[in-house]
Amino acid sequence: MARIGVEDNLTDVKEALEQKGHECVTLTGDNAAECDCCCISGQDQNVMGMSDATSDGSVINCDGKTAEEVAQEVDEKLQGR
Repeated sequence: MARIGVEDNLTDVKEALEQKGHECVTLTGDNAAECDCCCISGQDQNVMGMSDATSDGSVINCDGKTAEEVAQEVDEKLQGR
């Protein structure tokens, strides 16, 4: 399956994605380009108003979503590629 970068504090999202067969790695600035999709908490999203893209993959803001909703959104984004 896909390689998904997940922020460290999104343990439930990581577990849900792994159950669906995805390879999950802790998201850091250095490995985002190696991921097919990135899941972020949204807490520090674009604080400084800068938009330097480091990945061609989709970025999913998990704020307010259940782990299952995020896993479903990841699958939908990956199917659309």
